[in-house]
Amino acid sequence: MSNTYVWTVTGMSTLPAPPAPINDYVVWATYTVTASNGAEPPITASIANNAQFSISYTENPIPYDELTQEIVLGWIQDQPGIVSIIQNTLDQQIYVQEHPPINPMPTPLPWSEPPPTE
Repeated sequence: MSNTYVWTVTGMSTLPAPPAPINDYVVWATYTVTASNGAEPPITASIANNAQFSISYTENPIPYDELTQEIVLGWIQDQPGIVSIIQNTLDQQIYVQEHPPINPMPTPLPWSEPPPTE
């Protein structure tokens, strides 16, 4: 079963955009991505991250109050390689939870005498 991913914008920062009536330019967005393996009970992993956007005052920006989460997520996901980097990282985190590593344990040397017991 493949993992599913939920992307959520958790915050944005803006700079004023002259001239009026344009509101503000979004220059920074914070977001989380949560992955689930779909099992019962599901194993999940999550990453919180941020994205910075460059702005140009000659572009036709969308007024801040008309932005949707889908628009901002599109900007985030349009950054080169970000989707595959985030999803691969989450896949690895889920894999480790599904297949916990076996940690080596210190073991007494077989030629050592055991310490005396009292």
